Amino acid sequence: MKRVVITGMGAMTPIGNNVPAYWKNLLDGTSGAGEITRFDASNCGTRFACEIKAYDPLNHFEKKDARKLDRFCQYGQVAAQEAVTDAEIDFSKTDRTRVGVIFSSGIGGFETFEQEITDHARHTDARFNPFFITKIISNGLSGHLSIRYGLNGINYCPVTACASSTQSIIHAFNYIRMGKADIIIAGGSEAPITPASIGGFNAMKAMSTNNEHHRTASRPFDINRDGFVVGEGAGALIVESLDSALKRNAKIYAEIAGGGEFSDAYHMTGTHPEGLGAFLAMKSALDEAGIHPQDIDHINAHATSTGVGDLSEAKAIEKLFHAHLKNIRINATKSMTGHLLGGTGAIEAIATCLSVQNNQVPPTINTREVDPDISPEMNLTLGEKSTGEINHALSNSFGFGGHCAAIVLKKYPA
Repeated sequence: MKRVVITGMGAMTPIGNNVPAYWKNLLDGTSGAGEITRFDASNCGTRFACEIKAYDPLNHFEKKDARKLDRFCQYGQVAAQEAVTDAEIDFSKTDRTRVGVIFSSGIGGFETFEQEITDHARHTDARFNPFFITKIISNGLSGHLSIRYGLNGINYCPVTACASSTQSIIHAFNYIRMGKADIIIAGGSEAPITPASIGGFNAMKAMSTNNEHHRTASRPFDINRDGFVVGEGAGALIVESLDSALKRNAKIYAEIAGGGEFSDAYHMTGTHPEGLGAFLAMKSALDEAGIHPQDIDHINAHATSTGVGDLSEAKAIEKLFHAHLKNIRINATKSMTGHLLGGTGAIEAIATCLSVQNNQVPPTINTREVDPDISPEMNLTLGEKSTGEINHALSNSFGFGGHCAAIVLKKYPA
């Protein structure tokens, strides 16, 4: 099996429109939450979200091209271009049949779908936009990236709700280590801040309604958490065989050591009470990496700030790492970015990668009183960043439908 590394990264997030800004604001404990500006949310149960700031599509696309792309597809392409530039790849010097794209979105062009259907319902004689279908399909982004860079290798889009982009990275890792590709652009993107999305998640009672204190509403593991805060954005990683990276003298952020993918097989939206799928995914990732629980130094938890989800993940972590909990620094970056759904795993993999490289763990903000049902042994990084050696780190992502994914990143060189 080939060794696999990360050689480039790109990010569009509510707390930074590129990787350096994102990382700085993570370390500073910056909240990305604010009142919704995208539409009039005055009648919504939740009137706040973590929106991308200061974004103008015309800074990245020709006007005629921007019109053909849903917001999620724009974000993904911007993040991917940053990653490609960061990795200093010249695709003309590669075998393009061995360079691919595995890029996800949990719900695809939701904004376009909602706008088009609403317009058609109001004006039944209205014609549909000729780009309607290509703007809404979740795999449209992976297709656009493949076309943009002329890549003839694998090209597909795993859709597993909020586990999507972590599974994209795991699939890229597996494909490369089996020798089927040299380089894959992996990641995920989402743009779910729309009336129907907010209304739908409110109806499920999944989102926070703490409108008066929205900047501190995302509070993972806190006794007073009341749901997640939706976010938007994208993350992209250049996943590459070590042989390829060394051949072109690429910088290496971290090595991907293992990945685990399992299912709760329990409920469409609720997580298993004991975190069964999460436990299996984490254990599998460690086993594949050839390491033991005591070898993990840091966990970037999925921790969305929901009552059931945070607790089940905490139980799974306690079960797997019980004797070593105090030595593992655990954080939840959704306290700052909100929940990017299908894009969340990618931006959290980037954060975890930078934690491994820089030996720093960003804080979990807003958590004031830890839920007493969570083990007091859990070493939660609260309020301020933490510094200390990190050789192996774990990043978790779980999605509606029981999808559970975990990935182990390793310091390079070890």
